[in-house]
Amino acid sequence: MADLTTSYMGLRLKNPVVASASPLSNTLDGIRRLEDAGVSAVVMYSLFEEQIYFQSFYIDYCLSHGVDSYAESQSYFPEMRDYNVGPDDYLQLIRDAKAAVNIPVIGSLNGATQGGWVEYARLIEQAGADALELNVYFIPANPHVTGEAVERRYIEILRAVKRAVSIPVAMKLSPYFSSVGDVARRLVDEGADALVLFNRFYQPDIDIDNLEVTPRLAFSQSHELRLPLCWVAILYGELLTDFAVTTGVHSCGDVLKSLMAGAKVAMMASELLQNGVGRAGQILEELELWMAEREYVSVKQMIGSMSRTNVADPSAFERANYMKMLASYRPRH
Repeated sequence: MADLTTSYMGLRLKNPVVASASPLSNTLDGIRRLEDAGVSAVVMYSLFEEQIYFQSFYIDYCLSHGVDSYAESQSYFPEMRDYNVGPDDYLQLIRDAKAAVNIPVIGSLNGATQGGWVEYARLIEQAGADALELNVYFIPANPHVTGEAVERRYIEILRAVKRAVSIPVAMKLSPYFSSVGDVARRLVDEGADALVLFNRFYQPDIDIDNLEVTPRLAFSQSHELRLPLCWVAILYGELLTDFAVTTGVHSCGDVLKSLMAGAKVAMMASELLQNGVGRAGQILEELELWMAEREYVSVKQMIGSMSRTNVADPSAFERANYMKMLASYRPRH
């Protein structure tokens, strides 16, 4: 039987399939179901910066003002009480999950400024999380914000959190940098234990009937895997850190490609949300069968085997591949 074990941020995992942050890890029952389905680790549903601010604002206002005098101010915050567990409940869920499951539990913080990140990073560590994933979800809508300022924000957040905790810290990146490789290198220099590629920004849509800007949740699709695959394959061997592929992981083939590009783990959420957590077990069975048929002894054997440093034609990950793709197209009519 093939050895499916891998390591990620120093954590020994029984296989490379990890459940990324999603509503599935929002409850203890959901986390238990993910473990039963076979995933090797769970990234907790994100604790949002706005939730931290909301709780602090709410407590401060209740202590210093009349209970009926702050309704308008409250309207500036999203309906966080209905959206997700609050900061205190989030910490308790980590404690409960650590007591209930045997797989690593990875906390997740989502925000755009340093804010309460450092404090809650410490609290997440104290609650028992095995590691922490930082998801800097920042859209620089102000045209006067420079690219350097955006990059500096990522660096400063990571630096502050790394100084505050001793557990491993992963940084989840977006692909929207002028030089993804340079930003990745600077984050590794600041101590990032892993890079998670890539975050999906959920763009709003326009309701043309009601003339409203509305949120539209769209699940990822397998073709979206190509972008993180490309960058993991380019950065593998260049940076001394672990890589995780997320976005577009839906099948056994997607997991295999992620590993061959250089990722230690493949993270999935959309597939499990759409088709049930049992898909994780099916994918792992297919992975074992594929490896046995091709006489792979272990997962470690394939990690990075198709990265830019290991393929016969490294230019396939660069501009030459663009030209080849265009030249290969033949119109049907």
